[in-house]
Amino acid sequence: MTPELAARTPELAARMVADSRDRVAWVRARSRGITATDVAALTSERAIARAADAKLMGSGFSGNAYTAHGRAREPEIAAWVAATHGIQPSSALFHAVIEKRHLATPDGIAVDAVGRVTLAEIKTTNKPWRSIPRSYLRQVWWQQHVLGAERTLVAWEQHDGFVPVGDEPRCAWVDRDEVEIAELVRLATALIDELYVRTTRGRQDTRMPQPASVPRQPFRALALAD
Repeated sequence: MTPELAARTPELAARMVADSRDRVAWVRARSRGITATDVAALTSERAIARAADAKLMGSGFSGNAYTAHGRAREPEIAAWVAATHGIQPSSALFHAVIEKRHLATPDGIAVDAVGRVTLAEIKTTNKPWRSIPRSYLRQVWWQQHVLGAERTLVAWEQHDGFVPVGDEPRCAWVDRDEVEIAELVRLATALIDELYVRTTRGRQDTRMPQPASVPRQPFRALALAD
């Protein structure tokens, strides 16, 4: 998020949590909420346990040649998005208006004169896309939920052996989908609840047992350790 955009949109600026250029602070902040990366894997109720495992224990994946290529190409693609569509690059992590544990780091943000938010999401791929992969759509819808955006420009660049294919990236608009967003919020709620159970189980075991008739409150704090 540029300083100029922050000055024009104080409400949005107030919801900035961290900046990915400070990777330590950014990773720490992301660990305390549900991000677009987290919801990309939330395909159904059956995915909750796996997502909780990944959140608490980490995936063990530290990157490879493909992710390195993506990081190297992102600034170039972001510059193309800014030049062709007026969506400026952003590295800020935001929280949602109501639920501060809902987090997103869009690759680009634009705000028009009446305050409507438009986002950009940038990808690189070694395969041709007939359509945007479903996992990426979940990321896009989640970012729209967090930022209150009405639509997102997904820009992708295909490469062959890490050499870009074509003269410029391809792109497509993804409109906000309230049905999809509601489902992601429902699954994210279940994930937060699962994380709460796992991170408080050890402490609860040392206390007096609670009556079975007292229901556990859902959607509690993540309670992840510092």
